[in-house]
Amino acid sequence: MDICYKKLTTDELDTFIDMRITQLTEEYTSTGRTVPEGVDLKGALKDYYDRHLADGTFVSWLAMDGDKIIGTSGMSFVEKPPYFGCPTGRLGLLSSMYTDPGYRRMRIATELLHRVIEEARVYGCGAVHITASDMGVKLYTAYGFRHNGNFMQYTL
Repeated sequence: MDICYKKLTTDELDTFIDMRITQLTEEYTSTGRTVPEGVDLKGALKDYYDRHLADGTFVSWLAMDGDKIIGTSGMSFVEKPPYFGCPTGRLGLLSSMYTDPGYRRMRIATELLHRVIEEARVYGCGAVHITASDMGVKLYTAYGFRHNGNFMQYTL
């Protein structure tokens, strides 16, 4: 096994999207919920990644075992008015952290996380946010993420 890392390009996008849907399904069903019928994320994800890869507001690093993608990461860049906790106003929104079950516990996710965090630093982000799955909390805590009890969401 020879694991290497590379940035996502449009060449890998279809596989990346399939892995993202697998990740979302795994996270959603692990809490006892059933994936809603009729929700097809494939087209919406393709549209999102095509646009944001092109304009530089999304970046992803992949872990590869030969030609096989075994791990993914993603960072979306957004900007809001600067505030004390983030004087640049630039935020990284971490997503798409997924490792193939056969490759877990090999520090692949840690390496992918480090690479996208560095992308956020280069972009000028003052903070990185994530809504962590139960499985991911240990990874993010070990890396230095802290809980922010103020996060709330209003669904439209």
